[in-house]
Amino acid sequence: MVLVFAESQKGTFKKSAFEAVTYGYKTAQALGTSCAALVLGTANDAAQLGKYGASKVFHVADTSLDQLDSQVHTAVIAAAAQQVGAKVVILSNSSTGKAILGRLAARLRAGSVAGANSLPDVSNGFVVKKGVFSGKAIASYAISSELKVISVMGNSLQPEAVGADAAVEALNIPVPASKVKIVSVSRIEGTVPLPEAELVVSAGRGMKGPENWGIVEEMANILGATTACSRPVADTHWRPHHEHVGQTGIAIRPNLYIAIGISGAIQHLAGVNNSKTIVVINKDPEAPFFKAADYGVVGDLFEVVPRLNEAFKKFKANA
Repeated sequence: MVLVFAESQKGTFKKSAFEAVTYGYKTAQALGTSCAALVLGTANDAAQLGKYGASKVFHVADTSLDQLDSQVHTAVIAAAAQQVGAKVVILSNSSTGKAILGRLAARLRAGSVAGANSLPDVSNGFVVKKGVFSGKAIASYAISSELKVISVMGNSLQPEAVGADAAVEALNIPVPASKVKIVSVSRIEGTVPLPEAELVVSAGRGMKGPENWGIVEEMANILGATTACSRPVADTHWRPHHEHVGQTGIAIRPNLYIAIGISGAIQHLAGVNNSKTIVVINKDPEAPFFKAADYGVVGDLFEVVPRLNEAFKKFKANA
């Protein structure tokens, strides 16, 4: 069996959970076995995971699992995997998945790969691919252990509805007492998180100051995109640090990445070069970012961006 840990937040499943279940379903198909989902704590409408390929949903309903304690979550997921006889465990490569994967692999004595970006090749063993050297190369990892643990990069594949709601079965697993006291949790609300965003509008020091960010936010609102920024912008507090993308910030894989007034230093490119389509707007024709761009506009962003915004509005109005 392939077991997928489907994360929920405040009882609601995120896109990454559906991606992970789709990945688990396709892996199970390749292995000739079944795929099941595991949910912890409060989870509304857990049965919907069946639409993405889970033949069954296992639920450990203890509400103490609503807040992440990596040691406790690891113990519960490992116990669940052993109880249902899972041979492959799938996680999202989120902050939660990153906190759990190593502990889980050690507890299960399993081989592991963090940040897989394609389905396993099972034609000759079990081989998983992932990006290395800041996405400049692809490495293949052969996992020979009986149990395997994999975390899946966001936007590596689109969730696919392949079935119907699945039966939800309660799992009776003891939940260890947490050694961590969570005082408060602060989350960014109301926007699609950058690791999950399919459309991202980003800007850099070419904006000349935070007071000019209105045209960037307008473009993001028109397109339904998430905003981002380069490191210098975050370091000077023009924008919040959670918007910083790059090698030292958040690595993203959107379908469309629009870079406005960003030169394209190698550290920034390392975090965004897995974007499917990159559009660069910069007045410097020698900006390094143009070498990585699928489309480029050489021009003053204060002239180009407002005109693009007007064009986007007209296009959406006529769509």
